[in-house]
Formats: sequence, structure tokens, C-alpha cells
Amino acid sequence: MRISTVQAFNNGVQGLQRNYGNVTRTQEQISTGNRILTPADDPVASVRLLQLEQQQNVLTQYADNLTAATNSLTQEESTLNAVNNILQRVRELAVQAGDGALSQGDRQSVALELREREDELFALFNSRNARGEYLFSGFQGKTQPFVRDAAGNYSYVGDEGQRELQIASSLSLPINDNGKKLFENIINAGRLDGLAVAPPAPLPALPPGSTLTASAPLVQDEVAFSAAPPNNFPDAGIGVHFTSATDYVVYDLAAPPAFPVSGPPFVDPNVLANGQLDDDPNSSDQLVFRGVSVMFDGTPVGSETFEFTLDPTQQKQGILETVKALRMTLETTVDTPAGNRAIRDAVAVALSNLDHGMTTVDAGRGEIGARLNVIESSQTDNEEVSLVNKAVQADLRELDYAEALSRLSFQSIILEAAQQSYVKISNLNLFNQLR
Repeated sequence: MRISTVQAFNNGVQGLQRNYGNVTRTQEQISTGNRILTPADDPVASVRLLQLEQQQNVLTQYADNLTAATNSLTQEESTLNAVNNILQRVRELAVQAGDGALSQGDRQSVALELREREDELFALFNSRNARGEYLFSGFQGKTQPFVRDAAGNYSYVGDEGQRELQIASSLSLPINDNGKKLFENIINAGRLDGLAVAPPAPLPALPPGSTLTASAPLVQDEVAFSAAPPNNFPDAGIGVHFTSATDYVVYDLAAPPAFPVSGPPFVDPNVLANGQLDDDPNSSDQLVFRGVSVMFDGTPVGSETFEFTLDPTQQKQGILETVKALRMTLETTVDTPAGNRAIRDAVAVALSNLDHGMTTVDAGRGEIGARLNVIESSQTDNEEVSLVNKAVQADLRELDYAEALSRLSFQSIILEAAQQSYVKISNLNLFNQLR
């Protein structure tokens, strides 16, 4: 086989270039610390690294979402804690306002603090987060959730949505609660209407000589009120009929008995309960029937009838409206026996509704605590998966320095040998033999 001079030179140069390239590549691996410099170095590992980097980017986004969710929920929890503290103070003021020894001026002073607390609650309900979005407006973060008109009436103008953030591949977590759920959908203890009626029309509602009055009905026991039939409060409402100056019966308005105008205690299969007033006309008498409480004042003569029915438009009452109703009663009620009874009834409703409101707020705080627990465990899982991901990437990408240094030494020897052999071979030609 004939090898030309040009071919010999080309082979030598190519060998030098190849060996020099190997040394240069190894030096670059050592300087960067990476085993894979181009996908051609290890195609399979390169594809796996791309997948792991994409996964790491997703994990980083989840970590950012977890931080944002923690910040939002922590701020909401802090706001609800402040709301609960204010409601505790409002409840103390309501109890104080119910003290019969207070003068009208004392109640006015209580009303002044109630007004300030009302404004404070209004501000908290319209709290914003660090991004300037309203905490309790649902999906409408740029819309103020609670507004107050010129007459002092409150309304919720947000929606019932919950903003969510994805914190894992198949897990999204709510990061806020809407104000309607927390502050508006509060069970109203005063959702019943009371009316004095005159069964034998067209007689007046109360017979001559009667001074009997009934307070607004109050649902004081929600469990008894909503018990399973037939022990629940009747859907049609109840009637209370006085069969004498001291005795009365309770019946279902859907099946009323045929009452006489007067007489001894009435017995009828449709009567649900019997009761009797005490002998002191100056004290109030309480009727408690299946979770509903009614206070009777004055002196009956017999044949009086009161009906207590459910008002479908008053099932819920917001916290702000509860505080406002109590404040206005204290501001406008005069210091008379009738006024004192009105304050007594307003305080009773306010206390029950405040308790319901605090229960709802506490439930919201409990949900936030549960979400924060989920975030904490998700952060731990996210960090562990991220560490495993980085460890696998390191195994695929990072260089084994001992092996690389040994390889560099070997490749340097080969390059040096190639250079020396090239010099000797390049000097071999026939012209050197001619004398």
C-alpha cells in the first residue's frame, strides 16, 4: 500500500488535532465541573437532565406559590383575630347595655363606643393584602367588598368565590375567604315575627283591660329549633293563646284548636304545650318552646292570642347590621318601661347573633389553620423532592475529578507522543538520502 507524503502529513495533523481536542475538552470539563458540555457527550443523560430541570422549575414555582399562600393566609388569620377581639368587646358592651340600672345617658355612652367599634369592623372587613387586593372580596380582588350607603346600611358587593394557588402537581389551595361566608351568612336569632291577633274578628288584638305584651321571639337554642320532626319548631309557626288570666297554651298554626274566649286551662289534642304566668305583674314571664324564647310583660285578662312565625327574609344577618341595630336602639330608645323592654329584646338578639358571628369567624380561622398545616407539609415534601432532583442532576452532570485528572494526564502523554512522532515522521523522505 502506497502512502503519499501528503497523506502522511494529513494523518499526522488529524491525529494531533484529535488528541489536542481530547485534552482541551477534558480541561474544560475540569474548569466547569460538568461532565456533559454538549448533548453529544451523553444524549441519554442530556435528555434526562432537561426533564429534571423542567421539574425543578415547576418545584420552584410551587415553592413561590407556597410562600404567597402562607403570606395571604397569615394576614387573613391576623385580620380575623382582630375581628374576633372586637366582637368580644362589642359583646361586653351589649351585656353592659342590658344592665337595667343604666340611665339613658349611660346607654348613649355605650352607643358611642359601639359606633367606633362598628367603624373598626367595617375597616377590617375591607382589608387589603400586600398586592393591594381586598382579602374578603372573593374573586374580585380590586372591588371593595363592603359598602355603606348614606343611611348607614351595609351591603356586600363582592362574590362568593375563593382564589386558589396550585401548590403541588394535583393540589390547589384556597388562599382567601369571601366576606359573605365569614361576615354575612350569620344565623339570625331574631328571624321570627311576633303578632298579637284577635281570633274572633273584628275585635281588637287585645281584649279590654289587657296590658299584655310579648317580646320579639328569639331563637336561643338552634339544636332544639331544628330538631327532627315532630319535635322541631313547626314550619307554619306557633300560636300562644291565653285561656285565662294566668294560663296559656301553645299550638301549631297549621292545626289550631277551637279556643273559647275564656275559661279554664284548655285541653285539646292539637295543643303542643301548656304554661302559666306567675303572680307578679311587674316581672317578666318567659316562654321557652322548642328553642324559641318569648318574654311576656303586663297583665292578661284571658283570650289574648299571639302568633310567632318564621320570616323568610330574616334568616341571616351580617355582623355589621347586628352591631348597627344594637347601637341604634341604644341611641333612640327613651328611658321608659317600654323602652327598657325594647333594649332588653335588642340586647338578647344582639348577644345571640354576636355569638353566632364569633362562631363563624372562629370556624374560618380553623379552616385557615388547616390550610397552613397543608402548606407546611407541602413545603417539606417540596423541599425533599427538590433535594432528590438536585442530587440526581449532580450525578448526571457533575464531573468525577479524580477520573478526569487521571484522564487528562493520560491524554497529555498521548498528545506529547503524537507530537514527537509527527516531528520524526515528517523528517523521513528520500531527499535526505541523496548525497
